[in-house]
Amino acid sequence: MDASYLFARNFFNVKYEDLPAKVVEETKKQVLDFIGVAIAGFNKDGAKEVRELAIELGGAPQSSIIGTKVKVPAPNAAQANASVAHSLDFDDVHEAAIMHPGVITIPTSLAMAEYKGGLSGKEFIKTVAVGGDMISRMGLATRPGENIHKYGWHFTTLNGYMTSAAVASSILGLSEEQMIYAIGIAYHQSAGNGQAVKDSALTKRLGPGFSVRGGIHAALLAQKGVTGAKNSMEGVNGYYKVYHMGSYSRDILIGELGTRFESANITIKPYPCCRGVHPFIDAALYLVKEYKFEPEDVKSIMIWCGKGTQGLLGEPLEIKAKPRVVVDAQFSLAWGVAIALAKKQVGLQHYTDEAIKDPAILDMAAKISLAYDPALDSTGLEPGRVAVTLKDGKTYSVQMDTATGSPERPITFEECENKFRNCIEFADRSLPPENVEKVINMVKDLENLSDIRELINLLVW
Repeated sequence: MDASYLFARNFFNVKYEDLPAKVVEETKKQVLDFIGVAIAGFNKDGAKEVRELAIELGGAPQSSIIGTKVKVPAPNAAQANASVAHSLDFDDVHEAAIMHPGVITIPTSLAMAEYKGGLSGKEFIKTVAVGGDMISRMGLATRPGENIHKYGWHFTTLNGYMTSAAVASSILGLSEEQMIYAIGIAYHQSAGNGQAVKDSALTKRLGPGFSVRGGIHAALLAQKGVTGAKNSMEGVNGYYKVYHMGSYSRDILIGELGTRFESANITIKPYPCCRGVHPFIDAALYLVKEYKFEPEDVKSIMIWCGKGTQGLLGEPLEIKAKPRVVVDAQFSLAWGVAIALAKKQVGLQHYTDEAIKDPAILDMAAKISLAYDPALDSTGLEPGRVAVTLKDGKTYSVQMDTATGSPERPITFEECENKFRNCIEFADRSLPPENVEKVINMVKDLENLSDIRELINLLVW
């Protein structure tokens, strides 16, 4: 039986009461985090134009665009909300699967909850958690043991189509067969590439939005009776055969489905850049705080990384150390380490058009050299090692094998609240002050909400 059948059945079989307490807690963190980063990214390039176009195109007033009083067709609302949430590269991530689950599952669920009406907090949590499990398993199962960056896919976008279709189908109350068709219709659209990162293109920010628009559209078509491939994942021309040459693990894909939830292993990011940079930022922050040196004391910096990290985030060093645009900075080891050493903190204010011209960070970045260490190769989040040599001749070095926020070092709900407040303070168009604590408290108590539209009403103004 094709895995798409099993994933569809899982949405029907799993009940809120089946979710471990940790999954419920991590899902609520994801929801609060998504709202915060979406509001912080409201006016960022690329995502702003997606929103403007959705409003310009208009259509049936079905679902809300966060930060506005405008309603548009559900697929377009989800696209706009996913795009702003991904624009800062500050949204949640599954490290081992190398993808961002929440930016697929949450905008889909919000748009469909409003489209249908009457979705409870428990059902919302369940759907986001099961969807997060699905997209994470799809990533984990792909080419096990290999570094997937070299194959050029953007896996959040690529796997987001089918996941969004399943999530939307579940909320719509489609039958198992209709959900399977919806996943097949979504597979017919699935795409997403890493060239946008290489070319510093704004489309990197827009991929998840394309996925959720396509996924919701697929579910709505299936609801109307359109059929899609039934064996979309493992068929002779299915996803794993066509896109990955048959290189996948079926056991990882569907093993313990319904009892093991990968959504428990989703990370909330502490820094607004690619997750692969985070171990290096942690290392640099540790060094500057532990040894208490000042930026002017630094003579040179050495970074060692694995092959996947080197290709995506380390080279070409002349661009990574002197970003042309913010996207360059978001995907740069040199920039993240330079911020940490020059500013002793790393925040949203360091990834702006103004910040990439900051002479203090640029001067620090110019002192960086980078080398490949095969011992740091990994199939998921790669460890990072940083050494700082001071002008007095002393050298301090540290390696971070995990990063702040990882499943081994998760942030608390309180820390997630602090990140949320920081995002609201950073936003060009900020959430009304009277709604900030209301949102936090409503998400904290999300399982007791009778209708998700109560939360959505706090996000539109």
